[in-house]
Amino acid sequence: MYGTKSKIDLAFEYQSQVSVLRPSIHSRRANLTVKFQDLYGFTVEGNVDDVNVLNEVREKVRQQGRVWWALEASKGVNWYLHTTIGQGSALTSSLKFSALANAITLKKLIRKGIPPVLRPKVWFSLSGAAKKKSTVPESYYEDLTKAVEGKVTPATRQIDHDLPRTFPGHPWLDTPEGHAALRRVLVAYSFRDSDVGYCQGLNYVAALLLLVMKTEEDAFWMLAVLLENVLVNDCYTNNLSGCHVEQRVFKDLLAKKCPRIASHLEALEFDVSLVTTEWFLCLFSKSLPSETTLRVWDVIFYDGAKVIFNVALAIFKMKEDELILTHHVGEVINILQMTTHHLFDPDDLLTVAFDKIGSMTTNTISKQRKKQEPEVMKELDQRIRRLNTLRMEDK
Repeated sequence: MYGTKSKIDLAFEYQSQVSVLRPSIHSRRANLTVKFQDLYGFTVEGNVDDVNVLNEVREKVRQQGRVWWALEASKGVNWYLHTTIGQGSALTSSLKFSALANAITLKKLIRKGIPPVLRPKVWFSLSGAAKKKSTVPESYYEDLTKAVEGKVTPATRQIDHDLPRTFPGHPWLDTPEGHAALRRVLVAYSFRDSDVGYCQGLNYVAALLLLVMKTEEDAFWMLAVLLENVLVNDCYTNNLSGCHVEQRVFKDLLAKKCPRIASHLEALEFDVSLVTTEWFLCLFSKSLPSETTLRVWDVIFYDGAKVIFNVALAIFKMKEDELILTHHVGEVINILQMTTHHLFDPDDLLTVAFDKIGSMTTNTISKQRKKQEPEVMKELDQRIRRLNTLRMEDK
């Protein structure tokens, strides 16, 4: 996809993607709600202030693009792949320093966002998707889609049910061609991993991957690396045990990082999982504007699943003063939904996520998960027993 284009061609393509939004004169005068398409074809509703924020964000994206192009010119096209230091002593001190410098530069750049036109190849390389694809025959995805064509399973039936409900109204996803491409990716993965099969939520994740990666095969491998290497095990299995564990871990972190919010919500008897389950299962793709979601994914594919906790906590933190004044559960849900739907500036969100929430190591999150797993499994087992008892009584 990229090998046939020069850097100049890519630069022009990139600049054309990041357009300036211009609401009509009537909208500006009346400050009415305006509709416009974002970079990935989604219709966005907002006021003129939102449009101004988006234009500021897009100017930052253009500036970031120039930084990436300059680095590619000075360090080489795939400089970001040379960020690891081997354990052996073969590397010279200068090469080790270069790798370390690249790693520091890359971390900062990713936090500020990967340019849209570079995002597919950077994700594919840094996430491990390219490495995963290299372990199987070149025709793996094509052979898999042909092998499963026409087969009907509970997973394929659910996929067919969910296709029309996946980003309805999108100019490509909500077309026969878009549905067919998304179906092939989801069905193929359901046969690759029968333990996961298909879980609602994956349709939104895979759809957004298709829009970014441009090809079905690359979207398939990004989905594979996400489910097999980036996210926690069992998040998308039948009983969603991994997701239940994540919700318990999040509640503990909320109490630790945002104690005033956690205490107030507990007094309201508000279960945060009513909102956050969708955030975790859909990786914010149904909640945040797409351009903000993809900035979050930039960091997830580099730093791992712990980023989901940082971002979820940041959303609560940003509205702390409003949340602690709520009197009803409905108010809490409304504040969180309004906040996520209008988070057009990713820097606002990510600054809170990493500067105010603070760093959380993967090891810390893993310990929290192990602590919560036994209780979750116990509850799920009790639920299954109750269901079996009810079935027996109905017979």
